[in-house]
Amino acid sequence: MENFDYIVVGGGSSGCVAASRLSEDPGVRVLLLESGRNDTSKWIHIPATFFKILEKGVDSIAYVGEPSEALNNRPAIVPQGHVIGGGSSVNAMIYIRGQSQDYDSWGQMGVKGWSFEEVLPIFRSLENNMRHSDEFHGTEGELVVSEKGYGHPLSWAFIRAAQEVGIPYNEDFNGAEQAGVGFYQSTTSENRRWSAAQAFLRKAEKRPNLQILTNRRVAKITFAGKRASGVILEDGASYTCTGEVVMCAGAIETPRLLQLSGIGKAAELIEHGIDVVSDLPGVGENYQDHLESTVQGETHEPISMYKEDKGFAAFKHMLQYLTTRTGLLTSNVVECGGFVDVSDKGIPDLQFHVLPLMVAGLDRPAIEAHGIAIGPNLLRPESRGTVKLRSANSKDSALFNSGALTDPADVEILMRGIKKGIEILEAPSLAKLIKRRMMPEPGIENDDDAFRDYVRQTAKTIFHPSGTCKMGSDTDKMAVLDSELRVRGVQGLRVADASAMPSLTSGNTNAPTMMIAERCTRFMLGNEAVGA
Repeated sequence: MENFDYIVVGGGSSGCVAASRLSEDPGVRVLLLESGRNDTSKWIHIPATFFKILEKGVDSIAYVGEPSEALNNRPAIVPQGHVIGGGSSVNAMIYIRGQSQDYDSWGQMGVKGWSFEEVLPIFRSLENNMRHSDEFHGTEGELVVSEKGYGHPLSWAFIRAAQEVGIPYNEDFNGAEQAGVGFYQSTTSENRRWSAAQAFLRKAEKRPNLQILTNRRVAKITFAGKRASGVILEDGASYTCTGEVVMCAGAIETPRLLQLSGIGKAAELIEHGIDVVSDLPGVGENYQDHLESTVQGETHEPISMYKEDKGFAAFKHMLQYLTTRTGLLTSNVVECGGFVDVSDKGIPDLQFHVLPLMVAGLDRPAIEAHGIAIGPNLLRPESRGTVKLRSANSKDSALFNSGALTDPADVEILMRGIKKGIEILEAPSLAKLIKRRMMPEPGIENDDDAFRDYVRQTAKTIFHPSGTCKMGSDTDKMAVLDSELRVRGVQGLRVADASAMPSLTSGNTNAPTMMIAERCTRFMLGNEAVGA
């Protein structure tokens, strides 16, 4: 049985940060465990080919929820990275921190030390921004943040059309104001994906004190009394830990593993024959995700990315990319979008992701034609779901209920977002390119019942699960973690992934997840303290 000072469970975005930081001290031994394989696939590192990863399903895994009446009896399907780098190896590389109000609201929920003023220096320390250097951006960090590699004509048309309906242009969604439309900055470097693995693990993996094991699934955390003492893998191997175990397995796997290890709602654990280590009813509760429902239009001319990954076109693009590192393959595909207040609350409550092609749903095929997809997604959902155990068998998948659209208010905001997307599609700069609107069916927005049904039938995740092991105050019985990310009721165990968020941040969650992991290691090493 091998012993380590720290064990990091999960080699995704947060795990890469945690393993890198903890292993900087040559006097400690760190073990990083990842259930997927190494990030060697060529499709990972070329920005525009991340769809290939999802199609192949090798470096991603789809969590399938229970069928839900709120989704017209469809299951929520949530793909997640299953590879070193996790989500940062398979996502669209969009760099968004969220609104200052996101973090300030955590304080209102009893979480100390996580205001925007307090987390902004962490973001800046991680960031190496290729364009901005100001009070909002850093230039000395490992995470390279770049301008667009490619600007598709349909992306430009969307940005112009959005301005024509009154949405201002914004060249920095991570600056003083989030509202507006524009091109997203991305986690790319010299037109290659710059994942958390590239940013943090490449240098760390050369250290003799860091051991990385891939294709190894954790079965449970072990305890000596109330102190985390190591992990047992599904293949029977076990590792001990004299310091701390850090959970970075994601918002579905982390609560599942905690419950398998005796941390969760006592009555439910006993039901499964699991010995209770800490009675924490909040484990697996508070599940949140961003949902979108698209507006799609067919173009008159064959100008989109449709079939550009097939035949001679694919060969031509790959040759250009390999020889000059330019062209279509430098695109992160979701090149542009924006943030809009559709509820007149004074801050954006909706984000647009725009793709220069028509897209499939996770449970429906794509429209076989050239076009554009405008995807409004709900930034701060009211709906909540759960992640529970099916059994005490670690090989069983989680009993997952996304809770998506169970709160009617979420449906109404998405309806407003779709109407705004239609308005943009019909503005002059896009209208002249569009042959017909394909989704939603023209006129459906004028029938409230049919429109709601469209939202429930088409809404899908944009892969940002969070909240299932939330931070909170001592008085919050549903809080799993204290403000320094320690699991309540035990010692030597922390959570450093998106599970820790009390509520979703307003935008893509990759950057906030890495910030949480960085903060966690600072707490562990005594470099920061915010109190319980």
